[in-house]
Amino acid sequence: MANEPTRVVVSSDHAAIPLRQAIAAHLAAKGYAVTDIGPTTPESTHYPLHGKAAAERVASGECHLGIIVCGTGQGIMMAANKVKGIRCGVCSDTFSARMIRQHNDANMLALGARVVGEGLALEIVDAFLGASFEGGRHATRVDMIEAP
Repeated sequence: MANEPTRVVVSSDHAAIPLRQAIAAHLAAKGYAVTDIGPTTPESTHYPLHGKAAAERVASGECHLGIIVCGTGQGIMMAANKVKGIRCGVCSDTFSARMIRQHNDANMLALGARVVGEGLALEIVDAFLGASFEGGRHATRVDMIEAP
């Protein structure tokens, strides 16, 4: 459907619950269809499980895009990238967030809750979601990334 809202899955480990919840609320307020699959209690969890679960929802087409958060963003990003068809980058600035969409056709964004504050994180999320893949010479490079 042409008017269907963009479906975004959000997840995190225990270290990033407050930031993930702020991102989910921010996205919902902007009209995105948010699927929040992260933990709700502070007991220690394993970020690879949360990264993989979110990535599987994007790879299957259930969600269009994903935003995942752990302490640094690095570990959860690595777990997500193990799922075929996922291109996830960790970003700490808006320029990189735009570029991973425009040049790398990234379908997931990872953030570090211990690296960026809530205000900057929401700006990064907006930059990521506001950008589109440029195609052209970048499509050839994305094809190279996706090749076995």
